[in-house]
Amino acid sequence: MTDETQRQAPTRRQMLTRIGVLAGSAGLYQAMTSLGHAMGTDFTGPPNLSGAKKGTRIVVLGAGLAGLLAAYELRKAGYTVQVLEFQNRGGGRNISLRGGDTLTELGGATQKVNFAPGNYINPGPWRIPYHHQGLLHYCQQFGVALEPFLQLNHNAYVHSSNAFDGKPVRYREYASDFFGYTAELIAKSIDQHKLDDAMTPDELAQMASAMRAWGGLNAEGKWAKGASSSLRRGFDKPQGGGMTGAPTYSDVFPRSEILKAHAWNDISFFERLDMQTTMFQPVGGMDNIGKGFMRQVHDIVRLNAKVSAIHQNDQGVQIQWNDMANGGAAQTTEADYCVCTIPLPILSQLDIQVSGPMKAAIAAVPYASSVKLGLEFKRRFWEEDEQIYGGISFTDQQISQISYPSAGTFTKGPAVLLGGYMFGPAAYDFAGMTPQERIENALKQGQKIHAQYRKEFSNGVSLAWSRMPWTLGCCSMWSEQARKAHYKDLVAIDNRIVLAGEHASYIGCWQEGAILSSLDAISRLHKRAMGAA
Repeated sequence: MTDETQRQAPTRRQMLTRIGVLAGSAGLYQAMTSLGHAMGTDFTGPPNLSGAKKGTRIVVLGAGLAGLLAAYELRKAGYTVQVLEFQNRGGGRNISLRGGDTLTELGGATQKVNFAPGNYINPGPWRIPYHHQGLLHYCQQFGVALEPFLQLNHNAYVHSSNAFDGKPVRYREYASDFFGYTAELIAKSIDQHKLDDAMTPDELAQMASAMRAWGGLNAEGKWAKGASSSLRRGFDKPQGGGMTGAPTYSDVFPRSEILKAHAWNDISFFERLDMQTTMFQPVGGMDNIGKGFMRQVHDIVRLNAKVSAIHQNDQGVQIQWNDMANGGAAQTTEADYCVCTIPLPILSQLDIQVSGPMKAAIAAVPYASSVKLGLEFKRRFWEEDEQIYGGISFTDQQISQISYPSAGTFTKGPAVLLGGYMFGPAAYDFAGMTPQERIENALKQGQKIHAQYRKEFSNGVSLAWSRMPWTLGCCSMWSEQARKAHYKDLVAIDNRIVLAGEHASYIGCWQEGAILSSLDAISRLHKRAMGAA
């Protein structure tokens, strides 16, 4: 074996990693991990804030989950707490839209939600991973009922404009063919002794056996039309009973079409740690979490309070704000310390008296543009016509995905599905449209997956996070470079002020990030107040 062959032959670890890359998950997961979006969390329990000095005042800015939790734990510890919130509701981006709600964007476009009673869409967070134990702990403590959120549905669709004549195919069909062809390719490499230099004979035999079982290959080691492939991807004529019960096998898609579809990221989506089962959602809408948190501290939350300035000195903090419920009357709140959870695009525009490094950190983190669309249909045609119960269909069109409701299965009457979920360029395009144009584009694209779209459509609503005046974006998007340069300055206690929120965590864009950031911030602030740090 030459030196060149030695350099080229994959080790066991390299080979298995290449399998993962081929399936689309390893590279994506690594990228997400480097940005802090795909890690398990380190929640170990509520904070120990014993020994608080009586009479110490803390003002909390923002009544999202980070602010509400800070207020709850600080007051429980004995601090005197006041919360100032710009909106007329608590919960922040934890929001659900229901019939009768109105939504006004920057620029004045106003939508009235016309969903039938009981229907809703979660335009912000909409699912909770099983390992987000901090959020799950407080949901349980605050009496927020949860139910399973259905992520993966093998009977949902994968749609590519460039393959299968532009028609959607079932997830199980595409995934089975992709894995089958991959297994066949690896099995052929083993049979042709192309991996002999990288693996021992025993390992090669075990790998060959694994590929036959994992990929559902036939007796000849091929992924082809037959019993083994049809038991994974489905039959042309399903199994039945009696004289005509024999099934007929389905044709596998050509390998060229499978690769042309470029849908491997879709089928690897559910392998990411933050997308793995089991997932949860609150019964009746995501905003029940915000409501559960608000119930604990509602008496110390001042709504319609628009903060304009945050000043501090060695003795305390002074918050200037306008009472928007009373004509914008100027108000001032003084406290010993401040926990600020205001989203960074808003905070960067305020008169905030902090150090240069913290100001630079506040300005260094852009927020993602994201758009979600809730579409109500006259009936659950996806269930009645296509046997899709929950889960997600993927498309290479701008809407990206369609998510079917996990609750209310088999019920009659109108139902709402997530008709589009966009980040990046597509989100900017949709944010620049009128609400009516967004719905029209969602219907046009969705009809390529579900022919019933136009006929069954009733009404819809869209939320463009970059146009929400109280956040100006969906969530923080740290780059690796920005995190290295600014993260520690952002989360440091700056004299009397500490920041909290999903932006002050390694779990950005998740509610768990807000929870853990809040607990960390108030724990350190407590030590500062106690003179321990």
